[in-house]
Amino acid sequence: MSFSLKKREILRSNKEIEELFKTGSSFFLYPFKIHYKAHPNSENTQVLFSVSKRNFKKAPDRNLIRRRMREAYRLNKNILLANRKDLFSLSVALVYISKTKLPFAEIEIKLKQALIRLSKVGLHDKSGNNMV
Repeated sequence: MSFSLKKREILRSNKEIEELFKTGSSFFLYPFKIHYKAHPNSENTQVLFSVSKRNFKKAPDRNLIRRRMREAYRLNKNILLANRKDLFSLSVALVYISKTKLPFAEIEIKLKQALIRLSKVGLHDKSGNNMV
C-alpha cells in the first residue's frame, strides 16, 4: 500500500472542477464541505484541496491548512480506495470552511470520517449516480 500522493491524483482540470461543482453532490462535515462526483469506468480517484481566501487573508495560513489537509488525505486515502473495486472513480473537492486554524490531529479525524462516508457512496452506487 502506497502512502504517496501522486500528481495524477490531484484534480487540476478546470473543466472537471467546474463539472464537479455544477453537477456533483455535496455534504458538510465540519470543518469541511465535501463535493464529489462518481465517474464509471474511470482511471483513478482525484482530489482537490481548497481553503478560502475570505477566511484566511494570508497565504501562509492557507498553505498551512492545505498542507495539513493533503497530509491527512495522503495517510488515510486507503479508506477511500479500498472499496472502489476499479468499477468507478471519484472526483472529490475538500473545501475547508472553518474560520480558525485547526490542529493536524483534528483535521485528520474529520477527514477520516469524510473518507469513510465517501467510501460508502461507492459501495451502494456503482452506476455513477451520486448518493449519500
